[in-house]
This record gives sequence, C-alpha cells and structure tokens, in this order.
Amino acid sequence: MIRIYNTLTQQKEEFRPIEPGKVRMYVCGMTVYDYCHLGHARVLVAFDVITRYLRHRGYDVNYVRNITDIDDKILRRADENGEPYDELTDRMIKAMHEDEARLGVLSPDEEPRATAYIDEIIAMIHKLIAGGHAYAADNGDVYFSVDSFDDYGKLSKKKLEDLLAGARVDVQEAKRSPADFALWKAAKAGEVSWPSPWGDGRPGWHIECSAMSTCCLGDTFDIHGGGPDLLFPHHENEIAQSECATGHTFVNTWMHAGAIRVNKEKMSKSLGNFFTIREIMEKYPAEVVRYFLVSSHYRSQVDYSEENLAEAGRTLTRLYHALRGIVPAKAADVPESEHDERFAEAMDDDFNTAGAIAVLHAVANEINQHRRDGREDDAKQSAAILVRLGGVLGLLQQDPEAFFQADTGGELSAEDIEAMIQARADARKAKNFAEADRIRDELLEKGIILDDSREGTTWRKA
Repeated sequence: MIRIYNTLTQQKEEFRPIEPGKVRMYVCGMTVYDYCHLGHARVLVAFDVITRYLRHRGYDVNYVRNITDIDDKILRRADENGEPYDELTDRMIKAMHEDEARLGVLSPDEEPRATAYIDEIIAMIHKLIAGGHAYAADNGDVYFSVDSFDDYGKLSKKKLEDLLAGARVDVQEAKRSPADFALWKAAKAGEVSWPSPWGDGRPGWHIECSAMSTCCLGDTFDIHGGGPDLLFPHHENEIAQSECATGHTFVNTWMHAGAIRVNKEKMSKSLGNFFTIREIMEKYPAEVVRYFLVSSHYRSQVDYSEENLAEAGRTLTRLYHALRGIVPAKAADVPESEHDERFAEAMDDDFNTAGAIAVLHAVANEINQHRRDGREDDAKQSAAILVRLGGVLGLLQQDPEAFFQADTGGELSAEDIEAMIQARADARKAKNFAEADRIRDELLEKGIILDDSREGTTWRKA
C-alpha cells in the first residue's frame, strides 16, 4: 500500500487511483525564458523518481508535464534580447531537455505547450463566463470571479476575507475584486497575440494549466504536482477555475516538492542566489547532483552548499566502489530479497527516498562483506540487487569505471593518467619506490586517486 502526503488534506493517505492499475499525473513544468536552476532540478528529479517508482510497482503511469511558452517574463526577456519570443522559448526548451537528460530525468509521456492549446483555453474561458464565474472587463481582459467559488482557499488554507483585507487593485486594472485573477490578457501594442471573442490577447498563466491538464488527463485525475511556490496562488487558482468549468473535483492528490535553500533563504531568481543546473554540472558530475537531490525526502527543504554536494559525491562513490570490478548476476536469476522489501517499505511511505538510499548502502556493505569472505557468487547476487534498486531512483546505472573516470576536468587526459600508472608500475617493479611514490603524489595533487588491488591499479577523480 502506497501512502502519499496530500497537500489538500494535509495528511498521508492511501493512494487509490481513479482507474485501478493506472495513474494520471500532471506536474507544472518550466516557464522557458531562462536556463533551469537547481530549484527546477529539485522538481524534475522528485517527480521523475515518483514516476519511476509507481511504474516499478506495476502502475501504468501517464505523466504529463507542461511547458509555459508564453508569459510576461518570456516577452520581456525576448524584447531585451531583441529576438522573437518563440526563438527564445525554443532555445530554452532545448537547453532544458539537455539538462534533464544529463540528470537522468525521463521524458514525460506528454509535454504540452501553452501556445498549442489556445483554442482549448478560450473554450474553458467561455464556460466560465457562461457559468457566471468570469467576466470580460472594459479593458479587454477577462477575469475569474473568486467570490463565485465557495471553496476558494481550500488548498492553501487561506481565507478570502484575509486576502481581500491585504489586497489592492492597480489603478490600471478593471477587476471587480482585488482577489480576481486574469484568464485572458488584452494584447499590448506590438505584442504577440491570438484572436478571441474578447479581443486579441493571450492567456493568463493559471488558465493554461487547467486547460492542458484536463485535455490530456480528463476533468478529474489522480495526482497534481509542482514546486512549493506554486501552491498559492497558481494551484489554488487552477482548482477554482477547473472545478467551476467542469463541475467535477479537479485533482484527488496534491503533491509539492520542498524548496532549495541557500544560506537559509529560498533559492530563486528574484533573490539572485540561484545556480543553474549547467553551472553546477560544470563542477560536479550529473549523477552526483541527482544523488544530492534524491538523498533527501522530496517534501523536505534542501540546503545547497559546496560541502553538501561534495558529501553527496563521496557517498555515491562508496556505492560505486562496491560495484567496482564485479559483474552483477543476471537480473532474471536474482529473486526479490529482504532488501527489496525494505526498499519498498520506505518508498511506499510517501516516497521516502532517504530511507531507500539507506537500503542501497546496506546492500553495498553486504557486497563488500561477501568479497572479504571470498563469496564472489553472493557478491554478484547482491550487486544485481544494488543495481536494480538504484535504477528505481535513477542511480548506479553507469559502468563504475566510467563513473570514476568521468569529467577529470584537469590538465591530464585519461591517456596521460594511464601512462603515469604504467610508469609507476614499472618503477615499483624496478624497486624504485621513491619514484613510484612521487608519481602517486603527483597524481593526487592533480585530483587523481589510485586504488591498488590484486587485479592491478585503477584510478578515480578525487
């Protein structure tokens, strides 16, 4: 039995999909005006792991993650760059796909773009106006009337009267109430736009996700996820407009990933303390970054620091060390074990990846013990379990030597290092141990660690 913390009810609940054996899940994706930062990676990796585990448990998952490719920020950035907005978004989407591929994030089953759903968005706005839940203002905008939805605030637990007490309306807006939000925005001079019954314009941000999710997954679906900053107002507004348009419950289970923090502040572009995924992967292997994100529970806040990433690298290295120089048994020949049961127990409890990671280290310790005892067949069996369970988290799928020798990033090529290892071996054979030690120390100064064994000498990046 899988139990998931539902933001809507603020408690863990037994997961019962609408259609037995099938999961329909929608996650809010990127607004593509800039490169993805580590906070985005947190969401990408968290829901990738959730999707992988649900499939591991036998569910047929339809995972939809949208792209917002029209937005104020996009238009502003395109104008700053002096380029068409769609050239900017195409470039950023390509970069996003490159980043997620390096992080081992599987592609969603569907990746709808807002600009491809203009007709569906307009149709939903029509329904809302006809139902008395929205109105066309004199300035060409269309707004959702928040007070027409009695349950507004049920996700965030915010009260409408409190929101109204602290709100003000910009003098240029034509809202009836400060809490109302835009469904359709009238086009400004020279701005990209689409025709509508209310005049040329473009959709508001919130309505995009309601239209795309219901078109792809139906009026009611199982899971809706996203980052912590989307809970209010974005997801709250999605609920209001979707349930008013369809007359049905929008989503059964709401899931929100935790924030990335830097010096106890949320990582965000507005605070200027963010690091792009590609900046971080210039300094750390992609799988180390993924391990750093997976090793904390998806709902917890993650503290970013050089020290924490370095520690993630060291702990991931220990897992790969257990696999080094061993050929895992064939998966078909390895039945499920108590490790599989403990792994499932952790992941069934609201996708507790920290608990699952602890199981991986227990298996690695078992491999090392088998090897010390000379039980190679048992070591191969345990190695197969480690690779199998690691794969559910998107980890440990590289050849260990490729992991250790990747991204040396220094002045020495792999060929240079191998030549120095051979020179050291020759020096040791000639009993010139001072020269052998000098070569080893030189490599260590350049960030290369040598590991000697009966089978020979291997190397890895420090």
